[in-house]
Amino acid sequence: MKVIEVHDLTKIYQTRLRKGNVVALDGVTLEVEQGEIFGLLGPNGAGKTTFVKALLGITQITSGTALVAGLPPQDPLSRSRVGFLPENHRFPSHLTGLGLLEFAGRLHKIRPGRIHERADSLLQLVGMEKWAGTRLRKYSKGMSQRIGLAQALMAEPDLLLLDEPTDGVDPIGKVEIKEVLKRVREEGKTVFLNSHLLSEVESLADRVAILSKGKVKRIGTVDEFTRRSLRYEIEAAIGNERIDIPEKIGRRISITTKGMTVELIKEEYINQIIDQLRMKRVMIRSVTPVKITLEQSFFETLTGAEEKPA
Repeated sequence: MKVIEVHDLTKIYQTRLRKGNVVALDGVTLEVEQGEIFGLLGPNGAGKTTFVKALLGITQITSGTALVAGLPPQDPLSRSRVGFLPENHRFPSHLTGLGLLEFAGRLHKIRPGRIHERADSLLQLVGMEKWAGTRLRKYSKGMSQRIGLAQALMAEPDLLLLDEPTDGVDPIGKVEIKEVLKRVREEGKTVFLNSHLLSEVESLADRVAILSKGKVKRIGTVDEFTRRSLRYEIEAAIGNERIDIPEKIGRRISITTKGMTVELIKEEYINQIIDQLRMKRVMIRSVTPVKITLEQSFFETLTGAEEKPA
C-alpha cells in the first residue's frame, strides 16, 4: 500500500524580484510504501521542507498531484493519521513536557484517560520521564527534539513526517531516537524524514531520494546507493605477479601486493579474474563487492564526481 503518492509535483513561489519567481519543487515524482522508513536528502535550499509542507497542505501546490493515505493534502482527513515534527519547532514554552503531550492529546480529541496513559508511555519511550514536569523553556535542544518526537507520536499515527528529527541531539539520544523509529516501523507504520545527517539515514532508512534544486536526482534503496555493483575488492597474495585486466571486460582501480580492486563491465567477468589468479597460483582470500558510504553516493549524485582509477 502506498502511503505517499506524488506525481509531477511543482511549487513556484511568486516574487517581485528581478530574477523572477522561485521554483522550489520542479516535477517531483515519488512514492512511499507503508511500513518503510524513507529518507529525503538534499543540500540546503533543495526543497525538502517545501515538499513536506505540500504534503501537509501548509503550502499550496502549483501543479501536479499529491496523495497522503489516498487523499489530497487539501482534505483535512489526509492528516488525521499523520504525526509531524517540524524543523526548528516552537512549542509554547510555558508548558511542561507532560503538558505539551496532554495538549496534543486534546487537539487529537483523544479521550482523557487515554491521554494520560499514552503520555506516560511516550515519555518513557523517548527517555523524558524525569523531565515531564519541567517547563519547555528550560529544555536543551536535544530534550526539545525528544519531546517533539513524543508529541508527533501522541495520536498513534500511521505516518510520521519528521524534519531533522535528531538535530541537536547528543550521540546517545540519536541512537535512542533511531531505535524508536525502528520500533515504529516494526509496528507497520511509515516514517518519512528529512535529514542532513547522511550516516544516520544510511543506518536507518529503507529507501532514499536525493533532491537538488527542486528535482529528484536519484531514488532507490540504501543498498543501491552504497553498492558498487560491478566493483570488487579481491584480497589475494599477489606479490609481484602481473595481473592484467583486458579492456573488454573492465579495468583495474588499484593493486598492491595484498590484493586489488577491479571494476567490470559484466558481473560474470569476475570469474575470469579469479581464473587468472588461480592459473598464477595466487592464493585468494576473499572477493567482496565494494561498498561506498551514502555520503559518497550523495556527493557523486550531486556533482557527477567519481573515484578515478589508480
